Parts: sequence; C-alpha cells; structure tokens
Amino acid sequence: MLYHSIRAGSFLMDQQPTYRHTQPARLIWLVLAIAMIILIAAAIIAGFSVLTMIVIGGILILLTGWLLRSLTVSIGGGMLSWWFGPGFWRKRVSLAEIEDCEAVRNRWWWGFGIRYYGKGFLYNVSGLDAVEFRLASGKYFRVGTDEPEALAAAVKASIPFDGQ
Repeated sequence: MLYHSIRAGSFLMDQQPTYRHTQPARLIWLVLAIAMIILIAAAIIAGFSVLTMIVIGGILILLTGWLLRSLTVSIGGGMLSWWFGPGFWRKRVSLAEIEDCEAVRNRWWWGFGIRYYGKGFLYNVSGLDAVEFRLASGKYFRVGTDEPEALAAAVKASIPFDGQ
C-alpha cells in the first residue's frame, strides 16, 4: 500500500515526515518468480538429485525478494532518507547538504538495486525514473521513484535557505 503526503515548507526537526512514498518492486518480483520457476524445472529435470541446492537457491531468491520488495523515500527531521523493503540498506543525508535535485531518467541497462552509474550511486527497484541529487561536497546520487517530480518538489520545498 502506498502512503504519500507533502507538507511543503516545513523546516522543523519534527518526527512526522513531510513526504513519504513507497514504490513497490514489481519487476524484481517478476524476475525472481522466473528464477524460481527455472530452479524448480531444474530440480524436476535433475530428478530432485540436487534438492539441497534447490532449497538453498529458493531461500536465497525469497530472501532477496523480501529485502528488495520496495523502496521508500522519506523527508523529515531535516533529513532525506531512503531504504529497501523492511529497512534494508537504510541511507540518509541532511537536507542542508543538498544543493540541488532534478527529476531524471535512468538508462535501462543500469538495472535495479544499488549500482554505480558514473557520477555516483543509484538506488532503484523499478522503472527508469529517478531524482538526481547534488550535494555541497560535489557528490551525486540518484534515488529511483515512480513520482520523480513530486519527490524533487518536496525536497526543494524542504531545503533550508541561508538565514533560516
């Protein structure tokens, strides 16, 4: 289930997120389902002689699916945070460190998960849309989302201005 809200202009260090959105990883689940079917077919063809490997492979496929089942992005408490599934690979950056962000389109061959894309790291679970962030340090990173314009607008509305 998706939860999404924006309260623009909130610079308070409150605990309520001013923006939160979860993107499901439908394509990852499709790829993992195909991998599970191939694994089961291999077990049938091999006459179940490799049952232990099939069980281990199946558990790894399910664990991967569970960990990467979604990507949640949240703005609150002066931080931009994002994480996969149940909180796996949680990252965050202070909004004060963000100099700029913009909605972008990823190359299809960059894939999904956590990747280096040339300028920095990409965190993505589905689709090609993302927001690219430029930090005061000169570093870049991208966070995949199915609503890039809304995320970029929420970040820009939450970035503290000089003198505030």
